[in-house]
Amino acid sequence: MNNLTDRFNLLVQKSQKIVITTHIHPDADGIGSQVALTLALKEQGKEVICVNEEKLLDRYKYLTSNKEIIISYDEYIETADYESIDLLIIVDTNLAQRVGINMQKILNLAKKFLIIDHHPCPKELAAIHCIDTTMAATGELVGTLIQQMGISFTPEMALPLYTAIIIDTSSFRYPTVSWHTHKLVGDLLRTGIQPPEAYNMIYGTKKVSHMQLLGRILSNAKVSKDYKIAWLSLDEKLMEDYNVDPEDTHAFVNHLLILDHIIVACMFKQEGKYIKVSFRSAGLVDVGIIAQALGGGGHNHSAATLIEGEMENVIKEVIKDLQAMLAQEES
Repeated sequence: MNNLTDRFNLLVQKSQKIVITTHIHPDADGIGSQVALTLALKEQGKEVICVNEEKLLDRYKYLTSNKEIIISYDEYIETADYESIDLLIIVDTNLAQRVGINMQKILNLAKKFLIIDHHPCPKELAAIHCIDTTMAATGELVGTLIQQMGISFTPEMALPLYTAIIIDTSSFRYPTVSWHTHKLVGDLLRTGIQPPEAYNMIYGTKKVSHMQLLGRILSNAKVSKDYKIAWLSLDEKLMEDYNVDPEDTHAFVNHLLILDHIIVACMFKQEGKYIKVSFRSAGLVDVGIIAQALGGGGHNHSAATLIEGEMENVIKEVIKDLQAMLAQEES
């Protein structure tokens, strides 16, 4: 961690105008990390703004203490002198192309850029950026960097960081959660933020239609003959019929992890002409590698990929591939 801190501090000290971005379709880990880091760097007198490819979804705006703290690329280029950026920081992804086509233009113009992330990556990339795969969330890494800058957490920093961690650990259930994660969470809670309120704000209080959809999906869960693979499927019509926001369905797949003998859980969700396949591991296999083999990526316990095609065909092919991969693991 000392090398990461030194690398971070050196770049920040040499920079005055800083832009912080994250991957397209950002989640609360990326957004929370952006917000907290921006507030911390502003305390050091830096000129900082968060710029993402698209506008921030309304559901995440409560994480920002200032509604203008995160703006879209289109909003940014209307008024900004983006050619004078000293440092562009990418959080929660180590793949520059994932920030979006337009944000890549700004990345190419910045004098320096730095990745802050916790996802697996080539060792050569980790050697020159702030990447720590032992961290349970990018929010945990950002929180650690803030503390090592000597900056005390404020409630405005603590809420997005705490939310980042509960989202990326599925409420502390993933194997990457450590004593360090909980120690940092303790420091965040000292600011006065309340776990029940933070949980309800990000997951929301649900309508009965949400519970009815979950019940219908779970009632149609499938398992392989050996019970090692289980899966759910969710098409756009179902979400429309139950009037459920697709963003509220991400955690459905986690319900499969309590099954006996389960090794890999999957959810197939229709997104236009693509099927998003979400993978979860019960701890015995690395689903990040599985997702990579299918064109996606992620962690060893949580990963995903997008596959173009019809739901029935995609399910058939992916389950067949999973069975072949698990058989290889066992051989």
